[in-house]
Amino acid sequence: MAKIQMTTPLVEMDGDEMTRILWKMIKDELLVPYIDLKTEYYDLGLEYRNETNDKVTVDSAEATKKYGVAVKCATITPNAARMTEYDLKEMWKSPNGTIRAILDGTVFRAPIVVKGIEPCVKNWEKPITLARHAYGDVYKNTEIKVPGAGKAELVYTGEDGTEIRELIHNFDAPGILQGIHNTDKSITSFAHACFKYALDTKQDLWFATKDTISKKYDHNFKDIFQDIYDAEYAKQFEAAGIEYFYTLIDDAVARVMKAKGGFIWACKNYDGDVMSDMVSSAFGSLAMMTSVLVSPTGVYEYEAAHGTVQRHYYKHLKGEETSTNSVATIFAWTGALRKRGELDKISELVEFADKLEKATIKTIEDGKMTKDLALITSLKDVTVLNSEDFIKAIRATFDAI
Repeated sequence: MAKIQMTTPLVEMDGDEMTRILWKMIKDELLVPYIDLKTEYYDLGLEYRNETNDKVTVDSAEATKKYGVAVKCATITPNAARMTEYDLKEMWKSPNGTIRAILDGTVFRAPIVVKGIEPCVKNWEKPITLARHAYGDVYKNTEIKVPGAGKAELVYTGEDGTEIRELIHNFDAPGILQGIHNTDKSITSFAHACFKYALDTKQDLWFATKDTISKKYDHNFKDIFQDIYDAEYAKQFEAAGIEYFYTLIDDAVARVMKAKGGFIWACKNYDGDVMSDMVSSAFGSLAMMTSVLVSPTGVYEYEAAHGTVQRHYYKHLKGEETSTNSVATIFAWTGALRKRGELDKISELVEFADKLEKATIKTIEDGKMTKDLALITSLKDVTVLNSEDFIKAIRATFDAI
């Protein structure tokens, strides 16, 4: 059969450790035999990021803005141990954080639902997509360890010299302080990305903060979302037959636990960080979670929601067999290829992505899976496959359907 032709390249961001090994296997076994794969390649492996002083990460994000669709492998965010291990010039920032900032994007994460991997919450029948604001709050905080008695104030000084001053606390003993911020621009981008993604996927959108307690900070999120919805999206949501509503974060948690799923849950940065792990774990596994970064201008970057699987990589280097779950990385590729096909009106590419996802799920449901899934599946007499054989089994299923 002739290979499927692409007209516009994907931005391809290679990564680190075991996921980098899987990345090549996926391309060699599942993509290149069927697609004339066009990509603009960027090596985001830690060694090359260090060599280029992290310029390669910035370049990959700018290329994503140019081409509109990217696919990213998992990457190392270095800590002190990695500084020594890789002999780094400095402790480079998270590539994901850098890319999010440049694209001004919102992260949408959703579980991959497979029969035999039942969610802990029995009434969840459809995936719950978590939309996480990826700027500010505690992740951009300023902290002080208060040494003793004294007055703490929050002070804003305008460019014209005017001041706004609020008392935080009169300390009579040691304590701690934290200052956080956000911007109307970033919250606005977050809102547009959420509304557009809801329309794109035809799902209801929930948004939740704690505005009853945080009457200015969290209330500002609530107000910006509502103003944008009323002005630009209300009629589109009505026409699409979907709903937007706001509720308190504690009410949202209670509703989510009793819901059937099939909606988007938008959260502030910290809430989204915590709740996305809760949702993914409750559905089965972080290795069964899709992740896509969406900019308000309609740029998409697909990736796996998990890390670089360091422990398996060290086993691989020793020549030992690994059984590493590649599903989320496969779905990163299918998500990017589908979006590329949609934008370029290449129906064969969209159909290929759909078929590969179907083959991946069918392989697992047929009882062929990696060790992590075998430990939690309700299926009987399953076959545990190593990393490479699992990918080859998916190819065999793909060719048979």
